[in-house]
Amino acid sequence: MKKAHPKNERIKRKYLQWLETAKGMTPATADQVAAAISAFEKSTNGKDFAAFHIEQPQKFQRDLRAAINAKTGKPLAKSTIRSRLMAVKAFFKWLADQQGYKSRISHSDCEYFNVTANDRRIATARRERPVPSVEQLHHVIATAPHGTAIQKRDRALIAFTLLTGMRDAAIASLPLGKVNLGRREVFQDARLVKTKNAKTMTTYFFPVGGDAEAIVVEWVKFLREELLFADTDPLFPKTEIGLNGDGVFAPIGLMRDYWSDAAGIRRIFRERFEAAGLPYVNPHSLRKTLMQIAFRLKLDPEALKAWSQNLGHEDLATSMNSYAKLPDHRTSEIMERLAGDAEPSAPDVPPEVLDWLKRQTRR
Repeated sequence: MKKAHPKNERIKRKYLQWLETAKGMTPATADQVAAAISAFEKSTNGKDFAAFHIEQPQKFQRDLRAAINAKTGKPLAKSTIRSRLMAVKAFFKWLADQQGYKSRISHSDCEYFNVTANDRRIATARRERPVPSVEQLHHVIATAPHGTAIQKRDRALIAFTLLTGMRDAAIASLPLGKVNLGRREVFQDARLVKTKNAKTMTTYFFPVGGDAEAIVVEWVKFLREELLFADTDPLFPKTEIGLNGDGVFAPIGLMRDYWSDAAGIRRIFRERFEAAGLPYVNPHSLRKTLMQIAFRLKLDPEALKAWSQNLGHEDLATSMNSYAKLPDHRTSEIMERLAGDAEPSAPDVPPEVLDWLKRQTRR
């Protein structure tokens, strides 16, 4: 692509500023939008946005379909193609209302960024990811080594994720002082903790059984008494890299620094699951495990609502819709049991669940 067009750069900067300040978009998401727009510019060889023509989005689609994912070496997923097209479409819709572009771009022209109906269905289809059973998680925790400080941290990290259902970004930024073992709770202060939608909440330990809670208690004690960590230090600190006894750079201990993101947590999950002989599951999937536990416990409506709120959901339907899919074998067991019931009794269903079911029926 030729040198960046100055006029394009100015209007892009204005748009991205509008996304972050007026629309509240996070910088990370805005960066993804900027990357999509840059890819469009590359497809048009850096032409002025005001010189828009309907052939440009068509060529952009062809370029995206021919592009290769640098990490996998495979063509871009249809969901990736669609998200990039929608990001550029939204930009041109905004552009169509800006001075100097109104006479060149119409809102109807932006529809050329749409994918076909079939591709849209493929891109937006929900695909279930593996959900670990609570037994598998207890196995991973039980088989995790815990001789060194790093190993203790890794084992406690998985136990804590199961115990609280917290998102990995929140765990990575959680100070030690926000964990109250006596009250069995974690205060997620959005001023310090990277919670979803910057929501401040208190999370109570879930009754998951096994040794998860004891391991977390032991870890907190180790941090305070052995490593002399203070309330402001991270609950799960970064790994320190330095020269080991062989003069090779390798992990040598723990720092007092926070992780900058959740990549380190996901790496630990991958290593511990593979070492336990199980396929990798991401930390977020443990929230679905917790919903499976809720079903096992046969909670009454009030308890189910409390369980949902403890996951950070104001609406019980969010828990049911996003995290409560039953595994196929469990669905089969339930259907067989129901088939054997001569006169099944009407279940006591929470109002929020009934509302959710009605909305799904209308859809």
